[in-house]
Amino acid sequence: MARGAFGQSDAQIDLLVRGMRSGIAIVGFGYIGTVIGAVLADRGWPVTGIDVRQNVVDEINQGRTTVPEPGLSELVGQSVQAGRLRATTDFSVIADNDFIIVTVGTPLGLDYEPIVDEIKAAARAVGEHLRPGHLVILKSTVPPDTTETLVRPILEEVSGLKAGVDFGLAFCPERLAEGQAIRELTSIPVVVGAIDERSARSCATLWRHTLGLESIIVEDPRTAEMVKLADNLWIDLNIAMANELAKVCDRLDMDVLQVIAAANSMPKGSHNVNILMPSMGVGGYCLTKDPWFVNHLGETLGLDLHVPKTSRTVNDTMPGYTYGLLTQLLAGQGKTIENSKIAVLGIAFKNNTGDCRLTPTKYVLALLEESGCQLSVHDPWVPDEEAHTVTKIPLSLDIESAVKDADALVVLAGHREFHQIPLVRLADLAGDGCVFLDGRNSFDPAAVRAAGFVYKGIGR
Repeated sequence: MARGAFGQSDAQIDLLVRGMRSGIAIVGFGYIGTVIGAVLADRGWPVTGIDVRQNVVDEINQGRTTVPEPGLSELVGQSVQAGRLRATTDFSVIADNDFIIVTVGTPLGLDYEPIVDEIKAAARAVGEHLRPGHLVILKSTVPPDTTETLVRPILEEVSGLKAGVDFGLAFCPERLAEGQAIRELTSIPVVVGAIDERSARSCATLWRHTLGLESIIVEDPRTAEMVKLADNLWIDLNIAMANELAKVCDRLDMDVLQVIAAANSMPKGSHNVNILMPSMGVGGYCLTKDPWFVNHLGETLGLDLHVPKTSRTVNDTMPGYTYGLLTQLLAGQGKTIENSKIAVLGIAFKNNTGDCRLTPTKYVLALLEESGCQLSVHDPWVPDEEAHTVTKIPLSLDIESAVKDADALVVLAGHREFHQIPLVRLADLAGDGCVFLDGRNSFDPAAVRAAGFVYKGIGR
């Protein structure tokens, strides 16, 4: 049975957490749950992952994970072998842990409304095994008021306990970028929004001793819930601005990266201007979803918001825009897409990951497939079964066979492997006058041109 972190004195909580005598149960062992669980276990904590998917549980207990995050497989393997990490489908293990972290998914519905079915199911399952002294921390991305008006009543009804009296409850938004999640988990400040001061203190103590981070404590869970949405709306809008600057720079025949680098040197307020980088599109689960969360929230409040719709609309134009750039680039060589061999390098939504969730590369590939061109696709990070969600073209086993005799190289994910093969080698494999469309602006234009390609980037 859990000893309980909630309701004790600061000194008792500190002793409990510092001594790692407290177990942590993580409900939902998908991308975020696995990263958090593996990192905490690697730091010496007893962690139990709970997931309804038997295949996920089996993989973890075998010391494996298919979550495509650099360094994560090693952490999982080491922690399972050391006996600090295990997984189960049995929610009753909650009773043996002091801290319960919930990281289940919240997909979008047809009208862009958040679907909270998994949150409800998780709250009900947690409530059945809740004990006095537990601290429940929700990390799933949810609309404001979800913790207090949805999760709290379910936990109280099912358990017969009272939040803030018998158990603690807090919301701490997940703010990790894929491909850097392990580093960011231990470096980005944790935002804590709790239902009462004791819950907030217990939560802050946990993060201080597990991750070495101080917490930013906000007034309540609804404020913390809004923080994650604000973060991702800012990122999506900033990228949209960079993409529109890139389109202007394309027409003016100038380098948008030079413009952005110089513009970002200007101090404004307590920070510099910080325009992000343009690319062939925005993908992944958060940036494509959370602006619509905000837009739907505005509608429920009687507001007609423009920013979320604008950022999503602009960024959704980029795959088609990229295809248009390829058309122009080939036309400059007297060629058409339909009569060319096109080699696509990278289909994941982000560099140096194998994650294809909501990847914008899917739309570029769809246009290429419809064109009737000869198409080859290579991505060393993406497993075949994941690739099938993006394109019906089988992946080439190596970059050499993908690039051979190509009229165009189209980089849709700038994986490090693509930088490890000499550009002159790629140019030798490709045909004369091969064009090089850098959809991630990850190559040096001068080096690509020196190798013999006709280079074009997004806004370059």
